Amino acid sequence: MRLAIISDIHANLPALEAVLHDIAAQPGIDRVYCLGDLVGYAPFPNEVIARIRALGIPTIMGNYDDGTGFGRDECGCAYKNAVDKLLGDQSFAWTKANTAEENKAFLRELLPEIRVEADGVRILLVHGSPRRINEYLFEDRPPSSFRRLAQMADADVIAFGHTHIPYAKLVDGVLFVNVGSVGKPKDGDPRACYVLLDVAEGTVGVKYRRVAYDVAAVAEAIRQSGLPYGFAVQLERGGVGIDVSPTPSA
Repeated sequence: MRLAIISDIHANLPALEAVLHDIAAQPGIDRVYCLGDLVGYAPFPNEVIARIRALGIPTIMGNYDDGTGFGRDECGCAYKNAVDKLLGDQSFAWTKANTAEENKAFLRELLPEIRVEADGVRILLVHGSPRRINEYLFEDRPPSSFRRLAQMADADVIAFGHTHIPYAKLVDGVLFVNVGSVGKPKDGDPRACYVLLDVAEGTVGVKYRRVAYDVAAVAEAIRQSGLPYGFAVQLERGGVGIDVSPTPSA
């Protein structure tokens, strides 16, 4: 069985369309899943939701989906400094104000997790971690942390997103797969990222796909939308080594 798993689209419709086109070109895709965070940081929340809904892609609720759908005070994000938090709060306010009520209702109905069994392999799909929707599972977490998750997950594979940085590692027989981000990569590569899982005879192959799209056009759309300019710069540079700056005043 071959699964395509996408995550963290973050209102970036052109990136999503490019990835969907790439998935359609891959041979033997049996199922497509989305690990959430459809909205936030870019100016196409309604269009992204409409596309996912139209395709009927089973989707996990991300922390940004939860915050937007339920109108929470915070998005459940972790920011490194006060400037990042200020700009993140601006993005969250913009997203809540510009996401249609019908689409907020859709976000509220997204799933907390999905379990898939493929050729005898148990796969758990979550947004952040099996523990929390907004837990950041970075690759350099202590091995003991991964071991605890492996013990509690009741799965052979745990696929997740949220950090926007792809990696795969095996801990105590459980394969942890961060699928990366379609719409807001943070690993220095601005191309959209998703993963293919090839499951056969009890083994799992992990193949990352990087897909080019018109990043400059989306960055310009961010600048024209009223969202902070810093998010356009982050997109252009793959999210690495950037001090985000406020939108210039008119």
